[in-house]
Amino acid sequence: MDTDAALPLDLGPPREVLGGAAPDGSLPQDHTQAILQTTKRVAALLKASGLPFALAGSVAAFAHGLPANFQHDTDFCVRPEDADAAIEALAAGGIAMRRAPEDWLVKGRSGGEEIDLIFELARRPVSGELLERAEARVVDSVWMPVLAPTDLMDSRLAALCEHYCDFGDLLPMARMLREQIDWPRLDRDHRADPLADAFLYALERLKIIDGTDRGGETP
Repeated sequence: MDTDAALPLDLGPPREVLGGAAPDGSLPQDHTQAILQTTKRVAALLKASGLPFALAGSVAAFAHGLPANFQHDTDFCVRPEDADAAIEALAAGGIAMRRAPEDWLVKGRSGGEEIDLIFELARRPVSGELLERAEARVVDSVWMPVLAPTDLMDSRLAALCEHYCDFGDLLPMARMLREQIDWPRLDRDHRADPLADAFLYALERLKIIDGTDRGGETP
């Protein structure tokens, strides 16, 4: 991907102040529904492009059954080799794309909502195998590929660091998706990561997973 290529920048309309009216006097939009609308628009454009992709982040968790608790954007994964084509497909569909300080994603904006087009997830390039494991799920009446629960949790564990270590944000996902997650795989992959390993240990102590999930024996 040519990260130096010029991309149009569209900051879109100013975001409404929570609880207040927009500058034109209209009521503020529902932020949750606005993110869902943006998610559906991006998915439709990527599906039309024929490129492999998968929904990620908090909207992916919602697609797997968690309550809507969206962050500030909607996230999509594409392979690095498909990045330029994906950017062109979204831009052609009217979504303003722009460079980001990070070299592993490009940002977009539609309807006032932010979009992250991610080429590297969990410190690893997005692979065809990762996208092949994605599951078709309905997101607000639209079918789209969504990261599998194990890969979704894997990406969240890999993101833990000294500056971001919110176990409380991960607990609901672990509780609701525990039967769908390959915990032994996550234990093997993250045993050397202190924060991820601590979270998995906490799940064991909370009886969300048992000792066999972490390569041991159930007490």
